[in-house]
Amino acid sequence: MKRNMLAVAVPSITLALAAPVFADKKVRWADVPPAVQKIITENAKGGKIEEIEKETEKIDGRRISVCEADARKAECSKIQIKVSEDGKFLERDRG
Repeated sequence: MKRNMLAVAVPSITLALAAPVFADKKVRWADVPPAVQKIITENAKGGKIEEIEKETEKIDGRRISVCEADARKAECSKIQIKVSEDGKFLERDRG
């Protein structure tokens, strides 16, 4: 019985402690590094930047900080842009 409780408790505790590490955090434009602002602006292609979140992602086996921006174009199409905190372009999706 103790073994079963431990098998359930350990993964639950691990997930609870890890959740804040991977949680998205909204950030203000003024708090985004200039190199990241430049990449986001270039890839928004004139769209209005609605929201920016900072998160930690695992890429190529490494955890890196990523800024994820949501932008909306005049014709209402949505664009999501991901840039590493050091200004490296990662991804652009249209939604």
